[in-house]
Amino acid sequence: MKYYSDSNKLIEKMEKEGVNACDVLTEENGCVAGCKAGFTFYRTTEYKKPGVHKDQEGFLVLEGRGRAKFGKEEFDIYPGLTMIAPPGVTHTIKKNEDSCDVKVFWFHSAV
Repeated sequence: MKYYSDSNKLIEKMEKEGVNACDVLTEENGCVAGCKAGFTFYRTTEYKKPGVHKDQEGFLVLEGRGRAKFGKEEFDIYPGLTMIAPPGVTHTIKKNEDSCDVKVFWFHSAV
């Protein structure tokens, strides 16, 4: 089992291929109980269908500026901002029109 993943290579591949999301840590790397982590690039200026999960999901904004909607709360996002979506809370993100893609590191963990 490989207990690591080179996220630099995965991000380069995402940028080159125009992929919006990829998992970097999964069961293949030893994650258990629903633990999972990855990156998403938000390339649109409109909200997509919200996500909602049975577990909690945490986020760290790496690049770009935009808006997020978690439940009924909407707020600005920017590099360095961290967010948590508790179980059952809908969440979605979009970039600002004048921003580069919003790059987010996310992780799921059991409750």
